[in-house]
Amino acid sequence: MSATHQSTESTTGAGIPAPGTEVELAIGGMTCASCAARVEKKLNRMAGVTASVNYATEKAKVSFADGIAVDDLIATVEATGYTATPPAPPRAEPEPGPGEGGAGEDEQLRPLRQRLIGSVILAVPVIAMAMVPALQFEFWQWLSLVLAAPVVVWGAWPFHRAAWTNARHGAATMDTLISLGTSAAMLWSLWALFFGTAGEPGMTHPFELSIARSDGAGNIYLEAAAGVTAFILAGRYFEARSKRKAGAALRALLELGAKEVTVLRDGHQVLIPTQELAVGDRFLVRPGEKIATDGTVVEGSSAVDASMLTGESMPVEVTVGDSVTGATLNAGGRLVVEATRVGADTQLARMARLVEDAQNGKAAAQRLADRISGIFVPVVIFLALATLGFWLGNGAGLTAAFTAAVAVLIIACPCALGLATPTALMAGTGRGAQLGILIKGPEVLETTRRADTVVLDKTGTITTGEMTLLATHVTDGTTQEQVLRLAGALENASEHPIAQAVAKGAEREYGSLPVPEDFTNVPGLGVQGVVEGHAVLVGREKLLEVGAPPGPELVGGPRGRALELPAELAAAKEAAEQAGRTAITVGWDGAARAVLEVADAVKSTSAEAIQRLRALGLRPMLLTGDNRTVAESVAAEVGIPAEDVIAEVMPEDKVEAVKRLQDEGRSVAMVGDGVNDAAALAQADLGLAMGTGTDAAIEAGDLTLVRGDLRAAADAIRLSRRTLGTIKGNLFWAFAYNVAALPLAAAGLLNPMIAGAAMAFSSVFVVSNSLRLRRFHPAE
Repeated sequence: MSATHQSTESTTGAGIPAPGTEVELAIGGMTCASCAARVEKKLNRMAGVTASVNYATEKAKVSFADGIAVDDLIATVEATGYTATPPAPPRAEPEPGPGEGGAGEDEQLRPLRQRLIGSVILAVPVIAMAMVPALQFEFWQWLSLVLAAPVVVWGAWPFHRAAWTNARHGAATMDTLISLGTSAAMLWSLWALFFGTAGEPGMTHPFELSIARSDGAGNIYLEAAAGVTAFILAGRYFEARSKRKAGAALRALLELGAKEVTVLRDGHQVLIPTQELAVGDRFLVRPGEKIATDGTVVEGSSAVDASMLTGESMPVEVTVGDSVTGATLNAGGRLVVEATRVGADTQLARMARLVEDAQNGKAAAQRLADRISGIFVPVVIFLALATLGFWLGNGAGLTAAFTAAVAVLIIACPCALGLATPTALMAGTGRGAQLGILIKGPEVLETTRRADTVVLDKTGTITTGEMTLLATHVTDGTTQEQVLRLAGALENASEHPIAQAVAKGAEREYGSLPVPEDFTNVPGLGVQGVVEGHAVLVGREKLLEVGAPPGPELVGGPRGRALELPAELAAAKEAAEQAGRTAITVGWDGAARAVLEVADAVKSTSAEAIQRLRALGLRPMLLTGDNRTVAESVAAEVGIPAEDVIAEVMPEDKVEAVKRLQDEGRSVAMVGDGVNDAAALAQADLGLAMGTGTDAAIEAGDLTLVRGDLRAAADAIRLSRRTLGTIKGNLFWAFAYNVAALPLAAAGLLNPMIAGAAMAFSSVFVVSNSLRLRRFHPAE
């Protein structure tokens, strides 16, 4: 995937876009959503520049007018305290796939993982010694210092660096609070150990919760500094690991295409990599193979399954002169196709760009902790300085004044805050996994609360996504078993998806089928042959009208004899077609005997799922590539009114449909399962991907429904809202316990056990509150 999308064709020699273009810059150094907001704000202040910065993908999508160079954009980002990488020049070779790119991603995560593991190993004994008096041997405080120092300096280095960057630009985030709190705890502990009484042999931290003024010379806070660092590093690591999957939807799309193709050259078949195809090349597509690229059929006829791209559940019949799309599946006969579009011009490549644009355009949700810390941090810093000034002004002495000021910073250090989101998310996602619901990250949860409209794909979401035999209509004197036995036997010899639906339906009803004694495929019409001595025709009504091709006589009369549908079968056929189903006629021994109805069947749970979504305050809408008759028929079956049906849309139209709803002020959730849904899932405020669908859809979604049951969508939204509520509760109490102790700290009455108890109690509360999510149950 190229690093840049350009609105003009011209570029400089170095691959830098010319003025008046659109470019993507890779942004480095962002640690939270507020960093992305700061970069975006700075870029948008430039005249003629419109920028959107995505924290999840670490990219800035920038449109800029004539007279502005990419170097100017990079300079602005760097002046804000972050790094920006110019777009790479176009490359001829393909991008590495997921397997090849994994090493690079691991290289980026490895330093953070090493910091986390090292910090946890060192912090655990520090916390244990501070909280368990029995472990406090004669010089335990010095061992704590040896273990805690690497954690606070090396482990917390990313926080210190980010805090310094924020400070230089007049901003404060969670990093600021973590850096100040851990540094204050560490520095005060060093003072107490080297210049106070805390370093004396036999010093202990007894469990005394008395409130008394202290000069702080005998108190150390190493467990707070090391513990907070380890907790926050754990949260950052899991967040970073999930962020690295941001580009997986694009890679999954590109992986869908055929890897190799058989090209016809000078009368010979040559197997070459797909990327070597050129416009005008003719290539062979055998039954069951993917079509390598967009092209035109020059030889043969077949049924092509294009549902992954168009959403049409019905296979498309193609013959000479028809267009076909790369990555679709040849479900029928042999085709020879002439390539008309290759590489980045194909429909699959355009869909990948749609997904990327939708991901970059989606506003990154501001993390709750960062929003709160944006207010909390400046207040704490001001309170600490005010405390210092107050005690100095009242003649309490430098030591007592500094003790009270540092105590304010220490008690405000967000130990429970580091647990608030990860514990609730772990409990919520763990329970979700048991129920077949995968939640990708904390940013997803806010959207579930705001969503008011849910857009549902039809094929594979409301319906099964497979052609199914739904009904059999027979004439008097003919049994259903006869029809399915003879028609099923003949259809079982065909590779056409509709034929296979009939064969599977017959096998399901009556077991094994006989083997045809003679079989012929009639292109575009159906099949004919001999089964158990009967001359059988199965296909479109036109096949019965013209009869089978001339040939030797069979039982029941000569081939070529026209068979007319009786009135009751003609009525059944018309009713089936009006309901959006495919009608298949069956005749044998010189007479039309039956009409079979085949369609993409509605899942048995879909109507109930629609009711559950409505109960959550959501307005269900149907969005599909199928024709309006089929769409409205399915919608009526599950309880969606016709005015809430959007039909006959291509993938790019699905994105536009979601955008239109968003422009109307709606918060849109989208449920889909196919490649054709990937861009719309990324564009929607909340994307729910059916786990039975394609990798591209799953990676583009925010929530994955493993079960493939639409009722899981309602459960997913309920669980996500419950998890969000738990996180908010955790954040409130994490701050509340600390805030309640701030007056004690400012008054100089805070002893180490009150600080430790406040932190421990808030942490225990946060964990136990999060564990309540394990009792979540789906709606009955």
